[in-house]
Amino acid sequence: MINRVTQQTIQRTTLTNLQRNLSSMSNLQAQLSSTKRIQRPSDDPAGVGSSMSMRADRAAATQALRNANDGSMWLGQIDTAVQGSISALRRVRDLTVQGANTGSMGQTSRDAIATELDGLRDTLLDLANTNINGRNVFAGTTADGIAFDDASTGTPYAWHGTAGASVERRLGPDATVRVDADGDAIFGSGAASVFKLVDDIAADLRAGVNVTGRLSALDDRLNGMLSGVADVGIRYKQLTDAQSSLQFTVQNFSSSISGIEDIDLAETVLELQMQEVAYQGALGATARVLQPTLMDFLR
Repeated sequence: MINRVTQQTIQRTTLTNLQRNLSSMSNLQAQLSSTKRIQRPSDDPAGVGSSMSMRADRAAATQALRNANDGSMWLGQIDTAVQGSISALRRVRDLTVQGANTGSMGQTSRDAIATELDGLRDTLLDLANTNINGRNVFAGTTADGIAFDDASTGTPYAWHGTAGASVERRLGPDATVRVDADGDAIFGSGAASVFKLVDDIAADLRAGVNVTGRLSALDDRLNGMLSGVADVGIRYKQLTDAQSSLQFTVQNFSSSISGIEDIDLAETVLELQMQEVAYQGALGATARVLQPTLMDFLR
């Protein structure tokens, strides 16, 4: 059986093909202008699902990277403060050894050493109260602005932190790193603090008391600071390793998302040019189909 083909059938078929060509060209132009292959979820449902999942993973990795960067800043400040405290305490020890040499040193010289010790105590106290954005790095869970009181308060050199509490930064679902330091372990608290020890040495020097017996207490405090800076170094290394890994993870997710969503620019330009040629050809064919009129048949 031969199907009957009318002029109207030819016109409808031609117009349908013309519209299809125009739609394809419009899609290619939209991709080229946005540089995205997927304009709507229906363009690639599986690709959209993968892209959304990767975006969620990338967001989690990006947040973990921010946490690692913040933690590195905390530990860097702690390391600087403890290193400065170690230097100050070593100077305190040197002065104590010097002041213990009572045979060749007069009271005026001992008073001068005591005055310098007062300044070193203030330096140690200032370092112990190091803070970041209002949070003290040696008593991070406290809401107070300082970690240690000064000598003028009712509780001289009291530590404001909470024993066993810590500030942590999450690097993954099951990975956290402590980013503060235990000020009580590093500096001591109250009458057992390094600040009170320096005060006592200065008072002994002013009173003409031999300070040789204070050296062992200074060594204990110095060892505590050295242990603290070693612990900070271990945690800082853990954070820097995590930063490198997380940066690589974020880059990988970004590349994978780009591979799913982004167009191949050269390929899309070529396809658009080919589609434009096809569309021009369809326009020519449509012009021929739509050309005959009743007058043409009566001619």
